[in-house]
Amino acid sequence: MWITSSPTTVLTPTAIALGNFDGIHRGHQKVVRPILDPVFDSDRVIVRSHLLTGQERSSAHIYPTVVTFKPHPQEFFSGQKRQLLTPLPEKAQILERLGVEQLVLLPFDQNLAALSPQEFVEHLLIDQLQATRISVGADFRFGHKRAGTVEDLKAIAQKFGCEVRITPLHRLETERISSSQIRQALINGDISRANTLLGRSYSITGTVVTGQQLGRTIGFPTANLEVSDDKLLPRHGVYSVRVWTNNDTLPATSPQIGVMNLGCRPTVDNTPQTTLEIHLLDWSGDLYGQTLTITLEQFLRPEQKFASLDELKQQIAQDCLTTRQLVNYPTLPRREDGAS
Repeated sequence: MWITSSPTTVLTPTAIALGNFDGIHRGHQKVVRPILDPVFDSDRVIVRSHLLTGQERSSAHIYPTVVTFKPHPQEFFSGQKRQLLTPLPEKAQILERLGVEQLVLLPFDQNLAALSPQEFVEHLLIDQLQATRISVGADFRFGHKRAGTVEDLKAIAQKFGCEVRITPLHRLETERISSSQIRQALINGDISRANTLLGRSYSITGTVVTGQQLGRTIGFPTANLEVSDDKLLPRHGVYSVRVWTNNDTLPATSPQIGVMNLGCRPTVDNTPQTTLEIHLLDWSGDLYGQTLTITLEQFLRPEQKFASLDELKQQIAQDCLTTRQLVNYPTLPRREDGAS
């Protein structure tokens, strides 16, 4: 997927899904869907691109494009760093899997914030991005002081022959699905609710780094994961997880299941720094330097301080057993050839 922050390097013409899209949850996916429809010609007649070849395909192609802002407008106006459900690498990966061909990151600065609704649509979306279709959620606002509504967008774009699709707010039963709701669920440790609102399991990607290697001394070696500082982490505690790697380190049965501890390790050293450790069930080996992606499947318990390492060991064994039961995973003999 092509990613750019400069309108001068955008692949045009475009069909645009416009918004912040942090999390790319079920509601966001409904906004993205219209730009993935078969391309339209100037008369709004569907052109099946797979029937075209060569010059015809090149001239007919409209690039499905997500247009978002960097930094997040709330971060720009507040001056405070914002933790994200999907930092840029994750956002790009998910969008590419959906079929989006281009991600445009508009630099959100004072100049952009000062544009009137008319200027935002005419100069940016139409002139620079050459939008032929625009898809937004029903609550989208744009222009100086968020003065522009979706009806304003529709009226302005229509003057240039640009179609606007307005997607109703997506609800789960009576509750609106939003990034804010997902963030709060994660902070509360309500992983089931967060995953339901997302439409997939919440994921965390990071690099395995050297830890204190205390886990192996009690029979539960762990991989210590270093995560981007703009990634939103859930409530401190212990979780059942699935683990993927971007290479062949894990066996063909990957993903593996595991138990993740997120917190300050109060029984061991009560460090003020948050650590993320994963114990892989039924597998051990050298993962140092590898990139792992974990998906959170279930919150097991809050982080707690135990009276001894033996009590901690017993609880971890129970956490592993609970994880097997939750994911209906068979008990296999552990390999002992090289703890991580």
